[in-house]
Amino acid sequence: MTDTAAAVLAEQIRARLAGYERRFSALSEQYFQDLAAAFDAPSFSRFTPDCLALLRDLSLRGGKRMRVALLFEAARLVTAEPVAGLDDAALSIELLQTHGLVHDDIIDDSPTRRGGPSTYYAYRGRFPDRPQTALGLAVLAGDLALALSLQVLLDSRAPLPVRQAMVEVQTRAATATFVGQIIDLERDFTAYPDEEVLHDVADYKTARYSVLAPLQLGLLAAGVQPARHDEELRRYARLVGICGQLRDDYLDLFGDAGTMGKPTGTDIREGRRNYTVRAVLAAATDSERAMVESALGDGACTGETIAAIRDLAHRHGVPERMRADMRRFAHAAATEVAAWRPRWREEAVAFFEYLPRWSVERVR
Repeated sequence: MTDTAAAVLAEQIRARLAGYERRFSALSEQYFQDLAAAFDAPSFSRFTPDCLALLRDLSLRGGKRMRVALLFEAARLVTAEPVAGLDDAALSIELLQTHGLVHDDIIDDSPTRRGGPSTYYAYRGRFPDRPQTALGLAVLAGDLALALSLQVLLDSRAPLPVRQAMVEVQTRAATATFVGQIIDLERDFTAYPDEEVLHDVADYKTARYSVLAPLQLGLLAAGVQPARHDEELRRYARLVGICGQLRDDYLDLFGDAGTMGKPTGTDIREGRRNYTVRAVLAAATDSERAMVESALGDGACTGETIAAIRDLAHRHGVPERMRADMRRFAHAAATEVAAWRPRWREEAVAFFEYLPRWSVERVR
């Protein structure tokens, strides 16, 4: 593909992404309006509508809605015609994401999310003298988002067999994500985690619900049984998930704080032994490694220390190696997609082929 053709394709795909984002924003707004009006809760309860409002607020603060785009493009692999159940599947995907964000912020004790207060800290502000109440309500808010993600599929207008299959996909995706959260915490108890451990964390915690499940749901809605293509879909999802996690870990240390809207070095302060930390420890001298280890998990670690770790990483070529790894996984994912062309529609295949490359471009 020529540079001009690639640029045209990239612009077309970005336009489709923007369209999905606009469509879902309107869909989500209407969903929460309808939910608040018809939700089954005792009339005396003030906490229940407050919980729904917090979930709505967090959900509507979403970004590019990449999971939604994956869902709709998966259906476009099969047909360009409207497909029943896609909007419900999109809501389900994002409600599961909301569940994960609420619980992640509890686990990480994070005060902010998507430019606003996390659900946990919102409750802490409401109940400053009752921390257990705040914690309990935040946990329950996340649980409610998970239940709603399944209920929206049960209530879908899609044919019954499709609804049942979608619920199974989302249930399995949620289960995998819980395992991913467990092994994500477990990883940080290992001084120098094996690379395959990091790949498995990326796969279970992110790829299976963010990439694989949208693919499966979109194909189901379009009338294709994803089980027939299970191995190749899983390979693609894992490669994209690893590439995306490499990018996120890279940006946490080497990204621009102004562009990201948050400080760099958060993962080091939280003691997260991710791809970047592993690469820095592997490259460092003994004295440098001791400095990095002393900073890991130190919430009061200064910006100067983070800058020193960043400098030593640059001296050892860590950013270049990480970018090379991202390109390698992106190329492997694109190669996997190329095999889809004989049976699926070109414009959608091109989207999935371009996606991992676009992920790599976002580190520049």
